[in-house]
Amino acid sequence: MKRDTKLAAVTFGELLLRLDPFGMDRLTQAETFRARYTGAEANVAVSLAGFGVHAYAVSKVPAHEVGQACINYLRRFGVDTGFIVRGGERLGVLYVETGFSQRPAKVLYDRSHSSIRELDPRELNWEEILAGKDWFHFSGTAPALGDNVTAVLEDALDTAKRLGVTTSCDCNYRSKLWEAADAGRVLSRLFSRVDVCIGGVEDAEKLFGVRVPRNRRTREGAAAEYAAQRLRERFGFSWVGMTLRGGASASVNDYAGLVCCAEGCFTSRSYQIQIVDRIGAGDAFTAGMVFQILSGAEPARVVEFAAAAACLKHTIPGDFNLVTADEVEELLRGGEAARVRR
Repeated sequence: MKRDTKLAAVTFGELLLRLDPFGMDRLTQAETFRARYTGAEANVAVSLAGFGVHAYAVSKVPAHEVGQACINYLRRFGVDTGFIVRGGERLGVLYVETGFSQRPAKVLYDRSHSSIRELDPRELNWEEILAGKDWFHFSGTAPALGDNVTAVLEDALDTAKRLGVTTSCDCNYRSKLWEAADAGRVLSRLFSRVDVCIGGVEDAEKLFGVRVPRNRRTREGAAAEYAAQRLRERFGFSWVGMTLRGGASASVNDYAGLVCCAEGCFTSRSYQIQIVDRIGAGDAFTAGMVFQILSGAEPARVVEFAAAAACLKHTIPGDFNLVTADEVEELLRGGEAARVRR
């Protein structure tokens, strides 16, 4: 296969239909819903496409109109869908209730019997998919879907290692999908073939038994630095990324990022964010890391770009971070948010 002239990244995971009540309505009030399509890994692919990377989404969707609508939606934002498999019963659904002030956001899943849960490892030719690519990314929500999906991931990671493709995983632990003990066991096995990990202090503690000392808990950044270093030591990751989030309400948060690598740990500037939609912000941070690492950036640059990208995602409805690299750079230079761009 001819080498892609652009940086090329492949993401693998479940694609979903996202349904939101309009405005600030609760799910119990909703009479109509807004429909969008999403998936943790697809969110990363859309961000990377916006940064100019040739981004592929690999998954399985039903061979009917809803599955096609999902594919069309991804194509609209520049994602290559050529390796998506068709078949199975249905597309999974998540319902998102927007939080406001002291009321947190809420997510409900309806993902049983979705198409990807019926994926046969033989349906994906990873030699073909990963040939000539630079990066492969998945999240912890994928192996949570079943042993068959875990087998697909093991095949993909083995192939990536053989082809020299950098690999990453966002722990993305969801208690509504699987138990922490199961997640820790399966992810630990997969992490032997992963280069870059994105997670949080809670992931490190719940899934992998990291115990942050009490004197490190006085400041969130210190706790994250300790947890990230322990994960690097245990699994041999080249990079670990974490986000630092604080704030007293669902509407306004303080947000920063941290990365740890061979050169040490680096923390971004902190942003105070007024939130339109926080779903997908972690995926935006991941995409920022991937893009900058692929570009050969220094660690301080990696974390600043990733945090700024995630900051902008909070201002956009839906899961996708629909910003360009130039817009992230503008924020890093100080931004002109108070001015209308004409």
